[in-house]
Amino acid sequence: MSDPVPAPTKNEDSPKGLFLAIAAYLMWGFLPLYMKALSAVPVLEVLAHRVVWSVPVAGAILIWLGRTADLKAALRSPRMIGMAALTAGLISVNWAIYVWSIQSGQALEAALGYYINPLFSIFLGAVLLGERMNRAQGAAIALAAAAVAVLTWEAGRVPLVALGLTVSWGFYAYLKKRLPLGPNQGFMLEVLILSPLALGFLLWQGAQGGLVFGADAGLTGLLLLAGVVTAVPLMVYANGAKLLRLSTIGILQYIAPTMIFLTAVFVFGEEFGTARAVAFPMIWAALVIYTGSMLKR
Repeated sequence: MSDPVPAPTKNEDSPKGLFLAIAAYLMWGFLPLYMKALSAVPVLEVLAHRVVWSVPVAGAILIWLGRTADLKAALRSPRMIGMAALTAGLISVNWAIYVWSIQSGQALEAALGYYINPLFSIFLGAVLLGERMNRAQGAAIALAAAAVAVLTWEAGRVPLVALGLTVSWGFYAYLKKRLPLGPNQGFMLEVLILSPLALGFLLWQGAQGGLVFGADAGLTGLLLLAGVVTAVPLMVYANGAKLLRLSTIGILQYIAPTMIFLTAVFVFGEEFGTARAVAFPMIWAALVIYTGSMLKR
């Protein structure tokens, strides 16, 4: 006799889901302050520590949740490892661009990238999955594209940081949805795949005498926290998202880039400039159109 089919999860918001999702986005919103404090540490070393110290943190959370069986099965599947290697590569590129943008005084471009991301996801759905866009969504994407054009014209170059973050995270999210593994287990598999490269880099850098870790007490302490600030928000978000409607998640995702934007302008003192004063309101208008359409649907 087969097991009964479980009842589908209700598509409604729960207080627990709301609390977890907001907590995750607030943690991501404060992340630039942490990355700025690591400005003296090379980007690749920061990236390597994010990977290495995420392994014990994510592992402890999986053990606590009792979700290790799926991970063990995934480690025995070459197909699963191959798919996770793709997502691991994309998330490492996204992290590297993000760390570099904060350290180099381009936090405003990072905020722009994460504002554009949901609109890029709609575009990916239309191109790769044949999903039809309604008029409001098409208008929102056109506004975002016009905002990027304004920034490109004013600066004389494409805003590569913003687009790099948008494209890397967009494809990461797309492939992550196709990975037949829970988000917590998937993240653990990703950092396990990346950890040999990260450890190898740290050992090589240490042999060259160029490792910051261990040479400066304050920076070493901050680097030891890299796993917590990387793994905890992702895993808190993954559990919160299961308990919320898609429309609620869509609205909440603007918390982090808004905090990054405010931090860039009022804490880091980055110049807003005329082009950004035009482009950012265009992006915000696009997001209002997109969110309104989503809520209506």
